[in-house]
Amino acid sequence: MKKLLIATTNPGKLREYRDFLSDLPVKLVSLKDIGITDDMEETGKTYEENSRAKAIFYAKKSNLPAISDDGGLEINALKGEPGIRSRRWLGYEASDEELIDHMVKVSEKLPEENRKATFRLVASLGLPDGKVYSREGKVEGVIAKKPHMELLHGYPYRSFFYLPEVGKYYHESELTKDEMKKYNHRYKAIIRLKPIIAKVLGIRY
Repeated sequence: MKKLLIATTNPGKLREYRDFLSDLPVKLVSLKDIGITDDMEETGKTYEENSRAKAIFYAKKSNLPAISDDGGLEINALKGEPGIRSRRWLGYEASDEELIDHMVKVSEKLPEENRKATFRLVASLGLPDGKVYSREGKVEGVIAKKPHMELLHGYPYRSFFYLPEVGKYYHESELTKDEMKKYNHRYKAIIRLKPIIAKVLGIRY
């Protein structure tokens, strides 16, 4: 069975990828599974630049096709901030708890008439020969005034992201499996990338 590397150390991302790619006849492996501990500094100016660079880096490092992504939260009233700096919004690689504490302050200052926000992500499939393919996914919602009571490890901003269409937080404890696939921005990107993965790996699903 062919292998596909999920190039992330984020447990939340890894869990979602294993779920979203479970219908592919491939063996999904993580960086930990194959003993890769190297980290690649994200220097791109866009989600796509970072996503593509990471996918190629880990594909060459592992000699396996590799999937990576980059994305962020874009708050309309803050002109798209934090965007590409979502994890480093505080000027450093902040913890989930630190980002949630910061979001509490941000949420309090957002105008009632403009709390709209977007989660945007670019997922990329990189190959050892340097080829790379990318697709985007996004979900739109609003910033809630208070965070969800349960923290999703690896996804601090989801605690504040509310989906008015279904009246629920963007949180796996509230959304059904079907709703999660309908709204999940990573799933939307992966759905668009799957046909390419299948073609490149020579598999059917």
